[in-house]
Amino acid sequence: MAAGGEREGAPEDTRPHYLGVGCFSVIAGFAGGGMIAVLIAKIVGAFARCPTESETGAPCNWFTYAVVGAIAGAIILPTLTISLLRRGRKRAQHLERG
Repeated sequence: MAAGGEREGAPEDTRPHYLGVGCFSVIAGFAGGGMIAVLIAKIVGAFARCPTESETGAPCNWFTYAVVGAIAGAIILPTLTISLLRRGRKRAQHLERG
């Protein structure tokens, strides 16, 4: 144990770690949310019998779905990852205390 009751090698300030995880997950959420939304647009377009573009096969209004999905993913994934990370750290601290 280090002086002051802290573990050796444990960072005193966890904000840089949360910032790194948050920035990485914003990028992953943006890309993943957009791709999932385009898949949803493809399914909705098939049920609505919306004609796809002949050259690319892109569904109707795919850009609208992609933007909404990308924004949702960029908000939801970082929120979820940081909250799970904090919950895990709180559990670890609780187990250390006994």
